[in-house]
Formats: sequence, structure tokens, C-alpha cells
Amino acid sequence: MHFGFTIKPDMPEMNPERIVALTRQAEAAGFEYGWIFDSHVLWLEPFPMLTLMAANTKKMRLGPCVTNPAVRDITVMSSLFATLNLISGGRMQLGIGRGDSSRRVLGKKPVASASLEQAVQTFRDLTSAREVEYEGRPARLAWAKGAPPVWIAGYGPKVLDLAGRVADGVILQFADPDLIAWCLGFVKQGADSAGRDFKKIEIMSCAPVWVSDDLKTARKRVKWFPALVSNHVMDLISRYKPEELPPALTSYVRDRGSYDYQQHCEVESDNSKFVTDDVVDRFCLVGPAEAHREKLRKLAAAGVTQFNIYLMCGDEEDTLETYRKEILPAHQTAKV
Repeated sequence: MHFGFTIKPDMPEMNPERIVALTRQAEAAGFEYGWIFDSHVLWLEPFPMLTLMAANTKKMRLGPCVTNPAVRDITVMSSLFATLNLISGGRMQLGIGRGDSSRRVLGKKPVASASLEQAVQTFRDLTSAREVEYEGRPARLAWAKGAPPVWIAGYGPKVLDLAGRVADGVILQFADPDLIAWCLGFVKQGADSAGRDFKKIEIMSCAPVWVSDDLKTARKRVKWFPALVSNHVMDLISRYKPEELPPALTSYVRDRGSYDYQQHCEVESDNSKFVTDDVVDRFCLVGPAEAHREKLRKLAAAGVTQFNIYLMCGDEEDTLETYRKEILPAHQTAKV
């Protein structure tokens, strides 16, 4: 299994200097992927941070987890990545989805899956220096050197099928092996329909972690995460029939109240009051080191090829060090 981490670029704690320091520490610890949230109104703009991360690493692959095709014009997005690919020596990765906080905080809805698919194709063409027709006119990034891998984030059958048809990787924002297996059924369906080899698609599980024998404290530190996921679940409920979605994903939002995006991804956020301990245990990694190792074994058995720590629960340096010493050696994929 490969390991990555995601940073929330939120001042004052997660300032540019600390982002660089954590990225350096993570690479030295053996993390192969460095990701950053993209919600430009709530937090710092991620692409200058990715430039700093690229300049301060040697091998780590880098990207947003995740951006969307509506916040930035796709020609701008493509130029950003083509430029960062030159700066990083070809290490960029595109994590992209329909959009959540960066859209909803502005009162806008996520984009349609068809718009996401078209954006991925245009992105690949432009970053490969191929000409596209853009709003009735030809456009080409003649200087671009090659398309970065594209990871598509999603929960619903339509986007997961899309990911199976066109993505290099899939981003699943929870660490529940059973729900991941449900999701991968749609990814495989999409891959099969496109004549692709499902086994060649990378599968990422993202979740916060807290290593401690004190389960009460551990759950408190990560409880915000199922509340974040609930935004996507509510969107799914509005678009699918109940029988089309697994109760393990939808039932926990029954008592969910309103969601305040000004507390998005905040430890001890009021958004998480409805989240129960069993949901935390399913969606996150908590408990002593052996519990993390066991959960990772189950995730790998379900098909996960990269585990991505949402590094935003406090004590981030200690978390990286604990994973370096006690978790990664038992699970890390041999480097090539």
C-alpha cells in the first residue's frame, strides 16, 4: 500500500512555513503522496502551496484533494498543472470531483457528472499539448509536456462508473472496507463497459487518524470527518432512490441538522453533534497502533492501494512520526 497525507491550508496554524515543514517530514517518513484541500474561500489558495511543496520535495507526488471543474476555468486549471508539472519534474496528480465546500460556501451546487467527464478530457488534451475546441475556438498549450494522472472523487453510482471508465485513480473519502467494496462495484462496472482493466485503477481511501489507547479522545479528534462526508450523503439521497444506496452510508444522517461551512473540517465542530461512535470507528482510523494496522489490512483486502491521512486533527508532526515508526513499515509498498 502507498501512503499519502492531505493538508487543510488554514491560517494561522497551517501557514505556508508549517505546510512546507510537514511536507518535508512526510517525505522523509516515507509518504509518497502529498495532497491539499482546495476550498479557496474558506482557506488559502492551494496552488501556491503546491508550488512550495514541489520545490521542497524530491520524489513526492502532489496535487489537490480535490478540486472541481467549476471553480477555475478548465484552461486555467490545465495551465496551472502543466506549469507545476514542469516545476516538479512531472510529479503532479489531479484530484477532481463535482465540488463541495468551494461551491456550497458560495451558494452554488456541485457540477453535473457529464461536466466533470468533459473537463477531464479537456484537461488531458490540453496538458498533452493537443488542440481542443474551447467555446467555439481552438486552444492549445503548445509548451505542455504531458498529462498528470487523474483521480476522480465520488460516492454515487454515476460518478463511480465514470471513474471506472476514465480515471487513473478513484478517491473514496472514508475508511469503511464494506462501503469501499460497494463503491468499487460501480468502478469495476464502468471499467468493464470501457474495456479497461479494473485492476490497473488506483484506489485511494482518505480519512483522519488518531493513534491512542484513549478511544474517547481519539474519536473526539476525528468526529468532524463523518460530518464532512454527510454533505455528500445528503446530495446522494436527493438524487437516488433509497434502495439504490446502502443503509450503512445513508442511515447515520437521519438526525443531521444544518451544516455550517464556516466550521468545515474543524475539530470539535458543532456540525458533528449527530455523529455516533460507531460511525467514527467505521469511517476513520482510531485506537492503538495495532488497530490502525488491522484496519489497513482490511482496506488493502478491499482493494485500496493508497491510504491518505487527513492530517488536520492536531499534533500533526506526532502523527507523522508515529506512522513512520509504527504503521508504515508493516504496510508500505516497495518503492520502484
